[in-house]
Parts: sequence; structure tokens; C-alpha cells
Amino acid sequence: MSAKRTDEQDEQTETAAGATPADAGEPPVAADGDTVGVAAAPERSQLPDDPEALRAQIEETRAELGDTVEALTEKADVKAQAKAKVEETKAQARTKVEQGREQLRETQGQAQVKLGEVGEQAKENQTPLAAGLGTFVALLLLAFLLRRRGSR
Repeated sequence: MSAKRTDEQDEQTETAAGATPADAGEPPVAADGDTVGVAAAPERSQLPDDPEALRAQIEETRAELGDTVEALTEKADVKAQAKAKVEETKAQARTKVEQGREQLRETQGQAQVKLGEVGEQAKENQTPLAAGLGTFVALLLLAFLLRRRGSR
């Protein structure tokens, strides 16, 4: 095979890089809208003349590439994402349980206060209590008499 590339090979390379044959004249574009691949490389006239500046630019590009690869790796790690989701759900459940416990404590405290108030009212005003007790005794007596009469 010759060292020269054919148009067909160039089209295959662009297609593999993310471009489709329909937009083969357009440079490939990332999801965030940035140009990628060879099309993103600066023109020779834009490169710094100083070798140290060029090395610094290369190191910066490598760091950015490393960050991109790391982000893609995290995005592709379904197992880690599932684990993170499970942990998030557990944390939400713990929070809800703790909120429920706190609400129960508050309700229990309110019930104890109310019970104390009712007890105090009963001690202060025993007339309704005595009337209620008398009514209860009368109903029991009536039930006893009716049962006795029904069994004869």
C-alpha cells in the first residue's frame, strides 16, 4: 500500500472520528460544540516560536486530555454509577428515617403535654368525671337487669 492517502481513506478516518460522510467537509465537533481532532489543532503560524512555550502548551493539552479521559472513564463506569446511586438512595432513606423519628419525638412530646393538661383538667373539674362514672354504673346495672330478665 502506498504512503499517500486516498480520499476514501480520509473519509473513513473522518467517519471514525465522529464525522459522517454527509458532513465530511465540516470538521468534527464534540457534544459541547468544540472542534475536535486534527481540525482543532492550531495553524503552524499560531504555534509559539519558543520551544519552552511550545512544551508548556503541549503539557497543558496533555493535562486537558487526561481530564477528558478521566471524565469519560467515570461516565462509562456503570458499576460505579450504580454504586453511587445506591449510596445516594441509602443516604436519602436515612435522612427520611431520622426526620420520621424526630417527628415522632415531637408528636410524643405534644401528646404527653396534652395528656398532662387533660389530667389536670380532670383533677380540677371532677363533676363531669363523676357524672360519667355514674352513667357508666347505671348502664352496667341496666344491662345486668335486662340480661337477668331475658334469661327467665
